[in-house]
Amino acid sequence: MIIVTGAAGFIGSCMVGKLNNKGFQDIILVDDFSRTDKHLNFIHKSFRDKVDRNLFFPWLAKHATEVDFIFHIGARTDTTEFNWSILDELNLTYSKNVWNACCQYGIPLVYASSAATYGDGALGYSDQDPTLSFRLEPLNQYGISKNEFDKWVLEQQHSPPRWFGLKFFNVFGPNEYHKGRMASVVFHAFNQVYREKSTPGIVRLFRSHNPHYQDGEQLRDFIYVKDVTDVLFFLLNHPSDSGIYNLGTGKARTFLDLTHAVFSALNLAPSIEFIDTPLDIRDKYQYFTEANVDKLRSIGYSRPFYSLETAVEEYIQGYLVDGCNF
Repeated sequence: MIIVTGAAGFIGSCMVGKLNNKGFQDIILVDDFSRTDKHLNFIHKSFRDKVDRNLFFPWLAKHATEVDFIFHIGARTDTTEFNWSILDELNLTYSKNVWNACCQYGIPLVYASSAATYGDGALGYSDQDPTLSFRLEPLNQYGISKNEFDKWVLEQQHSPPRWFGLKFFNVFGPNEYHKGRMASVVFHAFNQVYREKSTPGIVRLFRSHNPHYQDGEQLRDFIYVKDVTDVLFFLLNHPSDSGIYNLGTGKARTFLDLTHAVFSALNLAPSIEFIDTPLDIRDKYQYFTEANVDKLRSIGYSRPFYSLETAVEEYIQGYLVDGCNF
């Protein structure tokens, strides 16, 4: 039996789809299932049962001997969340309880960290030195919560039989429709071009407020969610090499590159305008991220990542145009 927390969300539901595609159906979905707008992410999936996240630990105490692996993907992922008590409860306390349960019951674990832990990137984006986590200065409360958990993990004397913390970079792809403001630029650009009739054909990007970057030249490591689930599945079967790993493509691209890929996928000429970055996130904005993935490659993950253009085209033509889910 495999458990996926955050199973109604973006990456979690895609992981359930990946497991189904690989023939796994003995899956337990863990999440807050009260949001009906997320039901499309799992109603067509094959699984054994759904367990509310608040009831998960009593449930696990009764079924631990049946569990082979836990993918702990669930978290509060809103980078504009300023209520520390929410982040502390969901991203720290809950994750610590998952970790401790995996230690107690001897269950292997993958958990989701974030590239937001790297802050402005002044200390680089290498996952080779575990002590780096203790020197990082994330730019927002979400990044702080993820880094605090990474630090806590690294201080533990007891661990699951094998464990992997994954620092997700900028993930995009199907099943993110419910994320609102936190959905990817691909999703928003598609809707601006394809859905909105008031200003058809125009994509709005954040203006640069950093003199070292031109408008639209901000750089991010954009990774397709199917690459993410491929790595997660690889780790399900990987017998050793516990630790924290970056999960990006290793190649930063500009928001202009991304936007041009959207227009190309829709066979439209680019039309872009720039707007001010909202004040509530302006001083917390990352202008450059790029994963160093040498550590992941060193343990045997050899599959090539989707190119930005190929991933955007598949996402738009295979999912967004027809309103499909993965």
